Amino acid sequence: MPEYCWSPHLQVAESELEKAAQKEEINVTDGGMEMSEDDINTEEYPTEIHDYLTAFEKSLSSVDEMLKTMMSVPRSELLQKLEPLEQAKLDLVSAYTLNSMFWVYLATQGINPKEHPVKQELERIRTYMNKVKEIADKKKASKLDKGAASRFVRNALWEPSPENERTSKTPPKAKKRKMD
Repeated sequence: MPEYCWSPHLQVAESELEKAAQKEEINVTDGGMEMSEDDINTEEYPTEIHDYLTAFEKSLSSVDEMLKTMMSVPRSELLQKLEPLEQAKLDLVSAYTLNSMFWVYLATQGINPKEHPVKQELERIRTYMNKVKEIADKKKASKLDKGAASRFVRNALWEPSPENERTSKTPPKAKKRKMD
């Protein structure tokens, strides 16, 4: 199994994909699920979904390009350039992406992915993603400078000085007498 595969479910996905490739006579190594114009025109599908299929094909091409870019650099070289938190993010995103693609593959094969172990794997990865996000948020949070805060509070609270105390006091009011 290649070193970029982190999930045990990916080995199953690779073997199932190879079986499908042999059955459907498609070339997996080229990304080869491309269809010719004749194949697209001879297939019968509702015309309403043509735009969705076109958008899906563009998205797939985009993912393929990103994966080619990512796979062109050796993983060890890529990890050397990143800090530990960034390495964790890269590993988690990669694992989540691969498992998500396997989820889609299962759905296309008529297998309910919600009842497959890939669902637990995705949930496990999501919990780790949330932990990494919490760590990153704590790192970004501003740190309290206790000395500056105490100076700020001390200067914000006005305390009268002894000379101000005398001038600030008003003389007591005299009681008024009632005139009979």
